[in-house]
Amino acid sequence: MLRYLTERLMIMIPTMLAISMMIFIIIQLPPGNYVTNQIDELRAQGEAASAERIEYLVTQYDLDKTILEQYAIWIGVWPGERGYSGFLQGNWGWSFEFNRPVAEVVGEGFVLTILLNLATVIFIYLVSFPIGVYSATRQYSWGDYGFTFLGYLGLATPNFLLGLILLYYFNVFFGLSIGGLMAPEYIDAPWSWGKVQSVLSHLIVPVIVIGTSGTAAMIRRLRANLLDELQKQYVTTARAKGLGETRLLVKYPLRMALNPFVADIGNLLPSLVSGSIIVSVVLNLPTIGPVLLNALQSQDHFLAGFILLFVALLTVVGMLISDLLLAVLDPRIRLGEENLP
Repeated sequence: MLRYLTERLMIMIPTMLAISMMIFIIIQLPPGNYVTNQIDELRAQGEAASAERIEYLVTQYDLDKTILEQYAIWIGVWPGERGYSGFLQGNWGWSFEFNRPVAEVVGEGFVLTILLNLATVIFIYLVSFPIGVYSATRQYSWGDYGFTFLGYLGLATPNFLLGLILLYYFNVFFGLSIGGLMAPEYIDAPWSWGKVQSVLSHLIVPVIVIGTSGTAAMIRRLRANLLDELQKQYVTTARAKGLGETRLLVKYPLRMALNPFVADIGNLLPSLVSGSIIVSVVLNLPTIGPVLLNALQSQDHFLAGFILLFVALLTVVGMLISDLLLAVLDPRIRLGEENLP
């Protein structure tokens, strides 16, 4: 297992390097960038002095170089002639739209995004796992029909609509402030126990809204996989040998049915960031989703590039976690050549 983990970690390095190159090239495909667009706009308005100050940023951040040179400087494998350093030197870039370092722009939103994602993943698995097992072991029961109906309802309901409905009822019945991930009085306040409690209470609505569709899909997938395993010959043989239903379920078919369930972690983590942008805008969540949308619209390529690279890192790390859990869960998965026949 240690050798397998080391190999996977080594593979992650060229994978992230290739992804970073693709991200940088794609965000550079539209003509111009935030700085050049600002220069053209200022010159059209006759503000030559302001345009000259912005042109200084072009040279300061080596935006006048070729795309390959810009990428090498941005990633940190090539030193900039004017002192700019890239990711490998701990510099995430400069946000031209906010006129601040990228690290400051994504600061607290970065932490809140991770917190929201972890809470949503826990919610999805805690809800979908027992419901999926119940529906498969009690096929065509009233409970199965009820959960199936709720599952299809969750898939069909737009997340932003569900978010607006929950915001209204939580405000009316529980006095929760509308939108955001904390009460207004804690927005600029330092972290305290009261602020933590406010964040936890405000997490309820976005976690339910963002996790609803993922939970519904997980329930249907686990139910289908477990039903397929329960109809196989080894289950019939185990029953014939007198193995109890609960022990039989946990020891054999459930473990096999969990493979796709666990494998979804790799896709689930990045989708919670990229797929919840509209929900974040509607619910006024201070996460990096709306920041990514604004950065792409304004061509703020340093800010957009960092966030996209962060989403890519979530994908790679999620895939690694999935593979390791699958290796532990399913003994049929081979980790090296010594296990091959």
